[in-house]
Amino acid sequence: MFLNYIKNYFLLKFLKNNSHNTNISKEISSIQTVGLLIDESYFLEKEALIAEIIANGFSESNLKIIVYRDKWKKNEVYSHPTFGIKHLNWNAQITEPVVKEFIKEKFDLLISYYDVEKAFLKIVTNHSRAQFKVGFSSVDKKLNHLMINTNAENHSVFVHELFRYLKILNKI
Repeated sequence: MFLNYIKNYFLLKFLKNNSHNTNISKEISSIQTVGLLIDESYFLEKEALIAEIIANGFSESNLKIIVYRDKWKKNEVYSHPTFGIKHLNWNAQITEPVVKEFIKEKFDLLISYYDVEKAFLKIVTNHSRAQFKVGFSSVDKKLNHLMINTNAENHSVFVHELFRYLKILNKI
């Protein structure tokens, strides 16, 4: 437990030193591929969130989902790729191949669905090659291009506001 606090401290220090401001790319005109990063530690209605995103116009085949859990059980089978703090070493390098693959994929839109700041989630969001990043306003302002002021429990409000702003920005 204590070692996780020390690890988290070093991760936040690494993120502070290596974070870069996000710039909106002018290349992308409409969003086709979507990455969804969910913190399942506090938000358990991920299937309802996914269904609502699909109902608003994104194809399920173009949606890639990855889930973070504080308490990760190695032998348990999950419906989506799942990772935890155990998949990060002391040098802030990710050891899980699924997470590395998610970061390297060039999404048109990355939805960072977590409203509690955690170093590992911030690193995944920061290192992602997504063209346009969306998240909550309670998380670090430098990580996302668009921040929505609500909490994670109100997924219908989040999705409604997300699609409203994407239409205004001519992204969909």
